[in-house]
Amino acid sequence: MEERRVYLDNSATTVVDTEVIKEMQPYFSDVYGNASSFYYFGREAKIALENARAKIAALLNASPEEIFFTGCGTESDNIAIFGILNAYKRKGHIITSKIEHHAVLYSCRHLEKIGYEVTYLNVGKGGVISVKDFKKAVKDNTLLVTIMHANNEVGSIQPIEEIAVELKKINEKRKDKIYFHTDAVQTAGKLHLDVKKLMVDLLAMSAHKFNGPKGVGVLYVKKGTNILPITFGGHHEKGLRPGTENIPYIVGFAKAFEISNAKIEEHNKHILALKEKLRKGILDTIPEVIINGSDGRAISNILNVSFNYIEGEALLLMLDIKGIAVSTGSACASGSSGPSHVLSAMGVDSVAAQGAIRFSFGCHNTQKDVDYVLEVLPKVVDSLRSMSPVWKQKIFENR
Repeated sequence: MEERRVYLDNSATTVVDTEVIKEMQPYFSDVYGNASSFYYFGREAKIALENARAKIAALLNASPEEIFFTGCGTESDNIAIFGILNAYKRKGHIITSKIEHHAVLYSCRHLEKIGYEVTYLNVGKGGVISVKDFKKAVKDNTLLVTIMHANNEVGSIQPIEEIAVELKKINEKRKDKIYFHTDAVQTAGKLHLDVKKLMVDLLAMSAHKFNGPKGVGVLYVKKGTNILPITFGGHHEKGLRPGTENIPYIVGFAKAFEISNAKIEEHNKHILALKEKLRKGILDTIPEVIINGSDGRAISNILNVSFNYIEGEALLLMLDIKGIAVSTGSACASGSSGPSHVLSAMGVDSVAAQGAIRFSFGCHNTQKDVDYVLEVLPKVVDSLRSMSPVWKQKIFENR
């Protein structure tokens, strides 16, 4: 069997598209001015900055003045959460979910420590929160709702539009508005994002999730939103995110977002076929597996599978030896020894959660990639299970 390299961790990061690299290149060496400078070199950079802002705004159905550039999705989430709460100048209540990315989850845990109250909404077995539960969670002192658009471990799409409709009704009866933030890091480039349709006040994205460069993010802030900066130092991005703008990466973000949006249907069709082939192949060749999440309300590229009686980390390492890159959950949670907080919230027992692997596809993956995984994976699982006392006992009992 020929060994090859197969990258199936596209929810962690993606390869930068060659067209994006080409678009970025001049801004490293030819157009290198500071966009805040008034002379020619600065004006060139400023034009590139504002062109990128306008392009992203158009793709989101937003206005350019509502688009702010950051260093990553995590920073966008933090500016949204802490910026909104700082503007209130009083402590209150926050609603989020138990399956948020750590950029949101850890922010909420910190806020609890300094006197805020946080409600963490449960999810069902498919990894989706209930709008009914959300409505019950709203309190007189609720200040912010932060719910991700789609989960990064199982791909479940949350009912953002439905929540926004209910929140609008609630806000019509209140003096102080409850703001709505969504982390759309996993859906950007995979779903058409329309901020007017979603009716959110703040939305976070990161370029490296859709074949753009690492190190640049976007925060959409709806016009009229009362938000304060959380870092200080300059007038950049209207003072909300001070610091010299990273023009090459911002240009790369806009190009990658443009390309991915133009090819969403094409890429989703391609990726869904690969995911279904892998899912069916696993179920046909490997016993004692559990598919985590639901395809009924999920983004196209994530397949999360629990392999009973083995450790997911051991499986990841064995697959890596064979040239296959996968994840045991969120890339930002690597190094954590406990089971996934997402799978635990979905009711997956701790043993199955410890044996979970996330396969996440990108537009560059091929049928041959899946064929290779299906050649390697059953043998690796058999090898690991042969060392498991629990598996041996099960085999003995079934004789």
